[in-house]
Amino acid sequence: MSSPLTKPQVIAYIQKGLNYTVFDSKWIPCSAKFVCLGNFPRGTGVMQIYEMQHGEIQLIKEVEKPKPFKCGTFGATSLQQRHMATGDFDGNLNIWNLETPEVPVYSVKAHKEIINSIDGVGGLGIGDGAPEIVTGSRDGTVRVWDPRQKDSPVANMEPMEGEMKRDCWTVAFGHSFNNQDRCVCAGYDNGDIKLFDLRNMSLRWETNIKNGVCCVEFDRKDINMNKLVATSLEGKFHVFDMRTQHPTKGFASISEKAHKSTIWQVRHLPQNREVFMTTGGAGNIHLWKYEYPAQRRKKDSDGVDVGVAGAVHLLQNVTLSSQPIASLDWSPDKLGLCVCSGFDQTDGTHSDP
Repeated sequence: MSSPLTKPQVIAYIQKGLNYTVFDSKWIPCSAKFVCLGNFPRGTGVMQIYEMQHGEIQLIKEVEKPKPFKCGTFGATSLQQRHMATGDFDGNLNIWNLETPEVPVYSVKAHKEIINSIDGVGGLGIGDGAPEIVTGSRDGTVRVWDPRQKDSPVANMEPMEGEMKRDCWTVAFGHSFNNQDRCVCAGYDNGDIKLFDLRNMSLRWETNIKNGVCCVEFDRKDINMNKLVATSLEGKFHVFDMRTQHPTKGFASISEKAHKSTIWQVRHLPQNREVFMTTGGAGNIHLWKYEYPAQRRKKDSDGVDVGVAGAVHLLQNVTLSSQPIASLDWSPDKLGLCVCSGFDQTDGTHSDP
């Protein structure tokens, strides 16, 4: 039996109170800096850049914008530029040079309503093909943008004529392992999960997890699809094995009741795709490890391949706040370091040695 001392410890390294609601926080790649996005009580948007110095965080830049920020990503930028793409409450997609953030370097009215979620691929040396940004909105649409193309999306996934519009809460890229293949996964308020194949411009798979889907993430964007985690309102998350798609049963999955409240986010450790963190509505974070089954596929009664799901084990959990932890981002450079933010208006960095 393993000793409790062999478990990873989650240590609150630095915590800082903020005078605004923070919705997202992201590490700036190849730096000791991170960005916080949110809104001031007066209804305007705020972007702050912090730097870690000698065990403390220093505010090095603050920018106020007319509309509140909801989400951001560095996924479609180069390491040289490190431009940040953001989605705001008015449906605008903007890309910012953080050295001179007064005017965006790219701007488009991406949606009619709030952009709930954003993801990028093809930048930072992660994923093949063009740099692309995906946005999901309350208006029910999921759109893919190429920053090199100005006003129209390169892909637009929206409800069919007469179909009810569902609030899209989360989007994520995956399967970007060559210049042709790429998928987008989207999760909706009614529990729908949809997998869009951008190569064939088709809906590849859909399922419903019976509860609003708060976050979806592939364990890696730049490999042949391997695993997908989806988190939900009722404290459950689902892990899908994405290697084997059965024609009628879809992908094998397991579900785990993790928190007593909403699981706001899931983030896989950049250095180990079997380890991921979930963040909870009761201010807690849970660290998990996925274990593959002895065999990942078997034949069904008709001789068709069907996937076999593995198991998840809780490595550690800790309560950081009395309010939801709304965002978490692992440092791509320093193993086990993450920044997370909560609705108690606190931002913190945590280390998981």
